[in-house]
Amino acid sequence: MIGLALPPIPQICLSYLIFIPYLVSPLLEMLATLQDASPTKLRVLDLGCGNGSLSHVIAEHGCEVVGVDTSAPGIAISRQSFPECQFIQADIYELPDTDMLNSFDVVLALEVIEHLLYPKELAKNAKLCLKPGGVLIIYTPYHGYLKNLILAVLGKLDKHFAVLWDNGHIKIFSLNTLTQLLTAEGYTDIDFKFAGRCPYLWKSMLCSSKFTEKSKNL
Repeated sequence: MIGLALPPIPQICLSYLIFIPYLVSPLLEMLATLQDASPTKLRVLDLGCGNGSLSHVIAEHGCEVVGVDTSAPGIAISRQSFPECQFIQADIYELPDTDMLNSFDVVLALEVIEHLLYPKELAKNAKLCLKPGGVLIIYTPYHGYLKNLILAVLGKLDKHFAVLWDNGHIKIFSLNTLTQLLTAEGYTDIDFKFAGRCPYLWKSMLCSSKFTEKSKNL
């Protein structure tokens, strides 16, 4: 989602809601559960927000949303199309602005971490932005061992990993490696849900983890 050329907004919104509902539906369910447990409106930081279409969908479901992306054209489109959200052009590796510190209930990174050379920085900066007890939600493609074996047997690994795609995936996470990354940064209550296709051939995994005050300085 970061820095990619995107089709017009209405088409993108349609794609989120129709073509990849397996990504959006579990996310909205999770946010609804968090909202039910919160006395105030959830404040959500959408990292790698692209053209803002997902931020818009989340805002439509009652959250206050701030979207961040490195793409100047994407942020310009976001601001023009979805004025109910706030959008900021920023590098995901940079420290957040002062007014972003400890101010979000949820930090979301949808299909972002696999594009980053330094994925630990996402977890570190999310920690700075989250309130104590806040939740980091990461969506990334699922790469279980059985799925990878089947892809290899069928001769589809090259197509699946798309190494020739500009701005493509450069980090491949398993449940174990993503858990290790988050644990090292002090996140707790790490939980996985899966989306798309039949069990163990899932397309994506949704990882939620909690930030506590104790983990702040790790």
